[in-house]
Amino acid sequence: MSQNNISIEVVYGTPERQKILSIHVPPETTVAEAIELSGMQRYFPEMKVEKNRVGIWNRTCKLTDTVKNNDRIEIYRPLIADPKENRRRRAERAKQEGRADQVTGGRPERRGSES
Repeated sequence: MSQNNISIEVVYGTPERQKILSIHVPPETTVAEAIELSGMQRYFPEMKVEKNRVGIWNRTCKLTDTVKNNDRIEIYRPLIADPKENRRRRAERAKQEGRADQVTGGRPERRGSES
């Protein structure tokens, strides 16, 4: 390892397993190069880096961005379901079950408990 190399982590996971790889890379290494150098593809051959979003410390970035010392590169899996759509469905179900006001969607007013 050269004295000038920097330390980074590359992380990826599935619902079944996760992997965190600590590696040393030369300065000016791009995110894509760092992922390649990490060998993460050996552990997850189904992973398609060019199709997945990536980030550094929970902030999305581009594959062409340069890594810095102690960066944590995260490879994100595609979403299976749209979170907004899931919330809309839960709200509709709450209205149907009487757990939410039919008009506002808020909590229904309690009747009979007034003192």
